[in-house]
Amino acid sequence: MGLTEAILLTIFTAATPLLIASLGELVSERSGVLNLGVEGMMIMGAISGFAFAQITGSPYLGAVSAILVGSLFSMLFAFLTITLVANQVATGLALTILGLGVSGLWGESYIGVAGIKMEPIVIPVLSQLPVVGKLLFSQDLIFYSSIALLVGVTWFLFRSRTGLVLRAVGDSHHSAHALGISVIKTRYLAVAFGGGCAGLAGAHLSLVYTPQWVENMSAGRGWIALALVVFASWRPLRILAGAYLFGAITIAQLHIQAIDLRDIEFLPSALFSLAELIKAMPSQALSALPYLATIIVLVIISGNRRLTLMNTPASLGKGFVPDR
Repeated sequence: MGLTEAILLTIFTAATPLLIASLGELVSERSGVLNLGVEGMMIMGAISGFAFAQITGSPYLGAVSAILVGSLFSMLFAFLTITLVANQVATGLALTILGLGVSGLWGESYIGVAGIKMEPIVIPVLSQLPVVGKLLFSQDLIFYSSIALLVGVTWFLFRSRTGLVLRAVGDSHHSAHALGISVIKTRYLAVAFGGGCAGLAGAHLSLVYTPQWVENMSAGRGWIALALVVFASWRPLRILAGAYLFGAITIAQLHIQAIDLRDIEFLPSALFSLAELIKAMPSQALSALPYLATIIVLVIISGNRRLTLMNTPASLGKGFVPDR
C-alpha cells in the first residue's frame, strides 16, 4: 500500500500543472483564440514563482506573482493577435520562444539555489483516512486550486450567462458583435485568464513538483496541455481524465524500471511480457513516452473528423475586425 500511495501521489503531482494549463487554454480557445504560447507562459510562471518566493520567502506570494506574470505575458500575445490581428499560430510560437529565452536569462542567477517548497495543507482527521487521506486531504494549495478551477470553469462555461457569451464569441464572432457583444474585450479577458492559469501551472513546477529552478523545466508540458484540449474535445471533465492519464504515463516511465514485476502476482502473463519489454527499453526512450502518447492520441482524434468538429469553436484561430 505504501508503494501504491507513493505512485498515486506522484501521478497527482504530475497531472496538476497539465490540468491547470489545459483549463486556461480551454477558456481561451472557447473564445476563439488559439494561443500556442502556453509553454512560454508556463516557463515564465516557473521562473517568476521561484524568484519571488526567494525574494519574499513565501511560496504563496511566488504563486501569485506567477499568475500575474503569466497574465501580463499573455497580454503581449493578445495585443498582437486581437488588436493588431496578427496570425495567432505564428505569434503563439514566437511567444513560446520568447518565454524560453527570457526565463533562461532571468533564471541564470538562480541555478543551483535551493528552492522554497510549498508545503501540503493537512486537513485533520480526513488526512488519516486510508489511501485517499494523503491523496486528497494532504495536498498543496495549487492542487486544491486545480480542482476549484475545474469546477469553476465547468460552471462558468455551461451554467452562466457570461460563459454563454464567451462561447457565442468563439462560435461566431461576427454574430456576437452584431448582438452588441464586445468581442475584443471578451477575448482579452479569456486570454488573460489562460495566461494566469499557465503561470500558476509553471509555479507548481518550481514550487511543488521540483522546488528548484532548472532552465527549460517545463519540458514540453505546455504542448501536452494544448493537445489535451483537443483530446478532451473542449470539455472540462474530459480534460481532467486526460491530464491524469498523461500524468500516469509520465510517472510510469519513472517507476517501471525500479519495480520488480515478479512481485506483482495478479499481473496477467500478456501484460507481464509487455511490461518486461518496456522495462528493457533505454531510459531515454521511456522519457519520450508522454510525448509519444500525445502524438498517438492526436493522430487517433484527427482520424475522426466528426468528433473533432463536434465541439470545436467555429471561429477558433480567426482574427476579428469589427465593422466600421
